[in-house]
Amino acid sequence: MMTKGVGAMQIVDEKKSSRSAYPHTHYTVADSLMRYAERLGYGDVHMKVDAKTGLKAIVAINNLNRGPAIGGCRMVHYSTIDKAVEDALRLGYMMSYKAAINNLPHGGAKAVIIKPKEIKDKDAFFEKFGEFVNELGGRYITAVDSGTSPLEMDIIARRTPYVTCTSKSGADSDPSPLTALGVRRGIEAGVKFKLGYDSLEGIHVAIQGAGHVGYCLAQDLKARGARLTIADVNLKALQRCIDELGANVCHPDEIYDIEADVFAPCALGSVLNMHTIKRLKVQVVAGAANNQLAHHHYGQLLHEKGILYAPDFLINAGGLIHVAVIYDHGNMEKSLEQINNIYHTVYDIYERAKQENCATNTIAERIARDRLK
Repeated sequence: MMTKGVGAMQIVDEKKSSRSAYPHTHYTVADSLMRYAERLGYGDVHMKVDAKTGLKAIVAINNLNRGPAIGGCRMVHYSTIDKAVEDALRLGYMMSYKAAINNLPHGGAKAVIIKPKEIKDKDAFFEKFGEFVNELGGRYITAVDSGTSPLEMDIIARRTPYVTCTSKSGADSDPSPLTALGVRRGIEAGVKFKLGYDSLEGIHVAIQGAGHVGYCLAQDLKARGARLTIADVNLKALQRCIDELGANVCHPDEIYDIEADVFAPCALGSVLNMHTIKRLKVQVVAGAANNQLAHHHYGQLLHEKGILYAPDFLINAGGLIHVAVIYDHGNMEKSLEQINNIYHTVYDIYERAKQENCATNTIAERIARDRLK
């Protein structure tokens, strides 16, 4: 099936995946990308190439069973087109899980724009992307992501109504505080379930990463009386945490050895593996990073070690929840209500995992898959 427009291509496959929420790719040719799309349960993948503006874009729509797919528009440099397609597929898949586990009436998708060396006419460039989104007929709703802002969304909105995070939408251009809010609620649920405390007063949290979300989380935790140890490769970011929050700091590799109540990975993915998990001296793992488990089965390793794991795609979905609710209802209070509800959702998963004696990520993935069917 071909979509209308210059260089538009659609790959369609309806087979649904029963694999882990943390699939990995190993491919060198285009047919392997098709197999990867099949493995992730796609869905359709759309591509747009426009020679006049220089636009090269991919929209990966993973699932529409719960409603129109929603996901950010990322514009960054990629070494190859294959890498851009892989990124779109991987991220769109995870957006489906985030939407489903948080009970949003949306499927998951991701748009990737391959950032050119130069954009000669910014308005024409993003208007063309807006036309691309509009051709999909509301099946995909775009939003801000890395490399885009409300300014670009305003331009896109000239050509399509299927956009949020515009300057008039009420959706904040920086989702970091909202993502941090969801993570903090996940930490509070973990502390209550594992340690029996209703407050974060005196709770020691080791945070890996002091970027936008990590810093916002650190601020929030500090305001609630938590003690902080933070690691980051960025020395300026660490100094900011020392000066403003009175945090202790450590070398990035030492963060796994810190004796604390909670470990909060808020930087790179795949940080929880056989070696790092053995080093952890915490009761709870709850952070903002995507794909924290290097492999699905490491959730079971955490479970066997007695460490309570908050599934990342559940507690780091605050930004997605916000833009979805603003798009659907235009209601900030409803957005905050649903983000705060992450506490109850993850607490229920903790209880089910205890009853069934299995890993929390297994329970969360099962719920998400059931809702996506």
